[in-house]
Amino acid sequence: MGDRMLVYEAGLMAFGISLILTPVMAWVARKIGFLAYPHSRGVHQKPIPYLGGVAMAAAFFLALYLAGGIGGKAMGVVGLGGLGMLLLGLWDDARPLRPLWKFLGQVAIAAGAVAGGLRVEVITHPLGEGYLNLGILSWPFSILWIVALVNVLNLSDGLDGLASGITAISSLTLLLAAAFTGAPAAILLMAAALLGASAGFLPWNFHPARIFMGDAGSLFLGYMLAAISIQGALKAPAALSILVPILVLGVPIFDTAWAILRRWRAGQPIGQADNGHLHHRLLGFGLSQRQTVLLLYCISAWLGLGSLALVYLPHVLALLILALVAFSIYVVVSLVRNPGAVASEEVGTWES
Repeated sequence: MGDRMLVYEAGLMAFGISLILTPVMAWVARKIGFLAYPHSRGVHQKPIPYLGGVAMAAAFFLALYLAGGIGGKAMGVVGLGGLGMLLLGLWDDARPLRPLWKFLGQVAIAAGAVAGGLRVEVITHPLGEGYLNLGILSWPFSILWIVALVNVLNLSDGLDGLASGITAISSLTLLLAAAFTGAPAAILLMAAALLGASAGFLPWNFHPARIFMGDAGSLFLGYMLAAISIQGALKAPAALSILVPILVLGVPIFDTAWAILRRWRAGQPIGQADNGHLHHRLLGFGLSQRQTVLLLYCISAWLGLGSLALVYLPHVLALLILALVAFSIYVVVSLVRNPGAVASEEVGTWES
């Protein structure tokens, strides 16, 4: 009961701190000129302050500290990696880095975290009993997982409130899955704090946004989701739990994979920005920004419920859920295949 109350407290404190601190950071950003100015690919007509990522990170760490969740080597490794991603993103927000240097910075931070112990050495066999021992592949698998989720979330930050909302939905799903599978209390606290921090930021970031999280925010959030999933879902004893983080982040994962494939088939550099992202195509149907973001929230929540079914339900029902999710994805892909495109607001890590 005590651990459960600490989880509630961490989430509520992170929410309150983020909600209060975000407008303060917006004021600071205006004072120091840390602003996103209108550009040819954007829709905002006036400068928007950055530093929303700093507010969320501060809320996350402060809530963990107040809840007594900071301590031990594992938490230190996760925290240092998150701080590294935050600083890398701040640097890129202030003086945009070349995509390659930014990517290498992410790999270096991820490798440091993996060297410190943030890695998956065995995963539950998804098709039966027992475990798959990754052996020497543990290092590259863990680094790839961290860097992939960081970039997946970064690329999803294209509409007001999209990345922060998806993070909140993903954090809640990972929290519920971790609670069911008996993950360590530190993982529950981190998931709750990340949920609260992103949810507290959302009212200020929802369209029309009064502050952006910047790459500092999207890199930090992506890293934390990766860390929580590594320590929680990827190590859980439930047979299909490995699919939980993949499904709950299905919207940005699918969008990123689609973007890479689309550009490769067109003979374009992977880092070249375009207007073919999922949210662009939904806007091309005539949906407003708010309608588009709310629809993507619904899809993410549906995928989150499907992922929880894989943990909570027997295997046969879980496989039926997987089939239903796969059909849903097919329907969405069919609907958004050829609508018109419009400009995006922000450019992700690989997009120059």
